[in-house]
Amino acid sequence: MNCFLHATTDPARDVGANVVKLPTAKPMPLSIVMISAECAPIAKAGGLGDFVQGLSHDLIARGETLEVLLPYYDTLPLDRIAGLRVVHPDLRVPFHDHWLTCRVLAGTVDGIDCGFIDPQSEQRFFQRGRIYGETDDPERFAVFACAVLEFILQSGRQPDILHCHDWQTGLIPVLLRERYRARGFPDSRVCYTLHNVGYQGVVDVSILRQVGLDPARLMLPERLLHAGDGRMANLMRGGIVDADVVNTVSPRYAWEIQNTEQGMGLESLLKTHASKFGGVLNGIDESVWDPEIDPLIPAHFGPDRLPRKAANRQALRVRLGLQETEKPILAVVSRLDHQKGVTLILHGIRYALAQGAQVALLGAALDPEIDGQFRRLQQETATNPDCRLELTYDERLAHLIYAGADLILIPSLYEPCGLAQMIAMKYGVVPIVRRVGGLADTVFDANYSTRPFAVRNGYVFDEPTPDGLESAMSRAIDLWRRFPEYFSQLRLNGMRADHSWTRSGQLYRDLYVHLGTCKKSS
Repeated sequence: MNCFLHATTDPARDVGANVVKLPTAKPMPLSIVMISAECAPIAKAGGLGDFVQGLSHDLIARGETLEVLLPYYDTLPLDRIAGLRVVHPDLRVPFHDHWLTCRVLAGTVDGIDCGFIDPQSEQRFFQRGRIYGETDDPERFAVFACAVLEFILQSGRQPDILHCHDWQTGLIPVLLRERYRARGFPDSRVCYTLHNVGYQGVVDVSILRQVGLDPARLMLPERLLHAGDGRMANLMRGGIVDADVVNTVSPRYAWEIQNTEQGMGLESLLKTHASKFGGVLNGIDESVWDPEIDPLIPAHFGPDRLPRKAANRQALRVRLGLQETEKPILAVVSRLDHQKGVTLILHGIRYALAQGAQVALLGAALDPEIDGQFRRLQQETATNPDCRLELTYDERLAHLIYAGADLILIPSLYEPCGLAQMIAMKYGVVPIVRRVGGLADTVFDANYSTRPFAVRNGYVFDEPTPDGLESAMSRAIDLWRRFPEYFSQLRLNGMRADHSWTRSGQLYRDLYVHLGTCKKSS
């Protein structure tokens, strides 16, 4: 069954050329179950939560029937869930050598119907005060995967599409193929989206036994066997092999993880399954991120009202205690970890200050060593009127930083898609990025891009070195200082680009429909 596209992005180009190319199909209503560890605004640790929220909003607006299934974390803000109720008090789920009872609750979050899996176990799987980071994460999400399929089966539904995300749901395509397809899912098809192959769900083989799977059938190089260790299963491998279609979140990243070390051991597997693999660029949810209507910023503005951005810049300086001055504000809004290029971020902050810019950073690090580096810089700059580092995450402040900043620094070592650069451009912030993944698909250099000037929107560098970073930052700061009219044009180019979910949502819907066409013909 050849249902998808080939990821043929040429890395020498500004942007990946390939997108989903599918035959025209007559629109039909779809029943979609989105299965994820995250969904903003109630369960969010990173971009996955924004993705699920944004794509779900778009599909619902198209008239599809959609439900998101999540774990029932103790961190859920229950006041954000309308009509929360128990819909299945004693769902019995096979686990280890016994039956585990789960409650299933349901409610509506920001217009999205959501179901919540709540295992009733002394292990309190999802009552840990956080989404990820537990030593038994493999077991926690294995329980979730089993419970999701049991719930759908016992509810008697026949969804057209099960859309699974990242390693936490990688067992679902495997369980469907090995145990559940014959029990009641004859027509459901699985779309599996890889948001970050840096996290693959490499687990002890005992996890397979716990959910009733036979390691002798699955611990093979072409199935779940983790390369180089016969005792470890790779859940992301399982999802890739057994899903009907697999995609990642930008065309460029799709090429990178098949053809470079960024595949982190999955390169050959993805090439083997190239006929069902490709990239679809993420969008941003403009019901959340739009300076024309954003309730979290003091002054609304847009391409036709760009001067009003100045009021937000002033408010940002007041909020952070920065001096009022004729200097550009460089923003960093990021998770602070190795992937995001923390060494380059630290260097970039010092370089920006040396070049006469102001700096506003909002971000947090889980790694104690990285956290220590930023806390030392925070202390070093504590009395500097041009620099503030907020080492936390604050949604309201994030909106104000985007609304008030002039430049944003995103020097990622790898970046599957990235939303920060799209949000920043929507708010008239010029991005400075490294040419990787979705950053390369969305940011086109003001000086060196081959694209028309009306499409150029930022500054790009290639080598993850201080020299590479400084080359882009110096060009950006110099343009702001010496040629403000051209800098304003870069702002406007970014603001006028369409980074909404409209196009990407249509591509996902077309893909779902095409899976149904393949199903009927297979």
